[in-house]
Amino acid sequence: MSAISLFNTLHRRKEEFVPIDAKNVRMYVCGPTVYDKAHLGNAKTPVVFDVLYRLLRYVYGEDHVTYVSNITDVDDKILNKHKETGKPIREITEQTYQWYVDDMAKLNVLSPNHRPRATEYINEMIELVELLLQNGHAYQAEGHVLFDVDSMPSYGYLSGRSMKEMLAGARIEVADYKKNPADFILWKPSEADQPGWNSPWGYGRPGWHLECSAMSSKLLGDSFDIHGGGSDLIFPHHENECAQSLCAHPDSKFANYWVHGGMLMVDGVKMSKSLGNFYTIDEVLAKAPAEALRLLFLSTHYHQPFNFTFEGLAQAKTVLDKFYNALLASYDVEALPAEADDRVVKALSDDLNTPLAISYLHEMANALNRATSSDEKAKIKGVFLSSAGLLGLLYQDPKQWFKGEENDDEVSFIEAKISERSEAKKSKNYALADQIREELKARGIILEDSPQGTSWKRI
Repeated sequence: MSAISLFNTLHRRKEEFVPIDAKNVRMYVCGPTVYDKAHLGNAKTPVVFDVLYRLLRYVYGEDHVTYVSNITDVDDKILNKHKETGKPIREITEQTYQWYVDDMAKLNVLSPNHRPRATEYINEMIELVELLLQNGHAYQAEGHVLFDVDSMPSYGYLSGRSMKEMLAGARIEVADYKKNPADFILWKPSEADQPGWNSPWGYGRPGWHLECSAMSSKLLGDSFDIHGGGSDLIFPHHENECAQSLCAHPDSKFANYWVHGGMLMVDGVKMSKSLGNFYTIDEVLAKAPAEALRLLFLSTHYHQPFNFTFEGLAQAKTVLDKFYNALLASYDVEALPAEADDRVVKALSDDLNTPLAISYLHEMANALNRATSSDEKAKIKGVFLSSAGLLGLLYQDPKQWFKGEENDDEVSFIEAKISERSEAKKSKNYALADQIREELKARGIILEDSPQGTSWKRI
């Protein structure tokens, strides 16, 4: 079995992955803030780390990997949505949480072992703040509790930047009560009509950075293996997580490997509502199947900037058509149980080289098309499906893939037209038969005749 290597942001190099405990490999990935429908950026990170999760389970065993990805359900963005819509905060977070879970299911993202909500871990957050105060790394000011960055000489060790570099262009909240502009909020006061909890510092709520430190520590321990997220989180979020966790638990290492995905762009520029290139997952999936979006994400190495285009999405759909066509041609041959192709495992073990792994899927699809005997097809098909499974691909029935998500009325219409065409052919009315074929083709439906009858699929 190939050793896994990952690009570790902490040391800015690719390193061999050595877990703290091979019988309990632990990974934490920052999840979404639930205040609106999930967008492309909310989808890319879970898809990338889903592949890593699948690989870890393949190498170490399903029962030996613990994956945690949180839900932030207390945040100023949620409060703003409440003010904007007038909807109760709980209704906003419950609805958007369910939207997110449903979107992840469409993208074939495996559920993490734990998906903690911030509001369920307030006591742990309060305990963490108390530790930081006791250790001299935090202070109180005007109802707030803040982390004192000057108390940590190594602050900036994750991003590798000086204080001046970190502050330049960063969204740092300016406040007179801060000792240093970079000091960040651990606990803030809440108004009576805002979400809040009683604490030693009064009625209030946690700072954003605090939440992940508390939840990861509770569910994975003070030291664990992998912490992941998008590169936009390196500073300030992950930097501040490191500061809190290392200062609260000075004998810990927090996370040994920091893995970050590249920036997401749309049509070559940063996704932004003001630029009109901001897309929710729903909007994208209205134009192509979810599996095509998943393949598109994985067609670029996770560490590189990813550029979304609808042309690229269409190309991903075409690639999947090729793969599913190969499976459709051997539909009646049952795949032999098999391990994933060693080349795919090695590619993914080399810092998740998904583009290279996908190139091997192309080779397997070609081999399946060339196979002549049922035994050969069964063997290739088994390896093909197992390999694709590591990428979370080819999980659908090939007939259904080509038919798409048709409603009952449309399916009934198509089947009726096929029956009408069959009767026309029996009556030797070939002009009508051809007319029906062309009519269906104009609707994006192609017919395939065989000794077993006529089948259809969407183009």
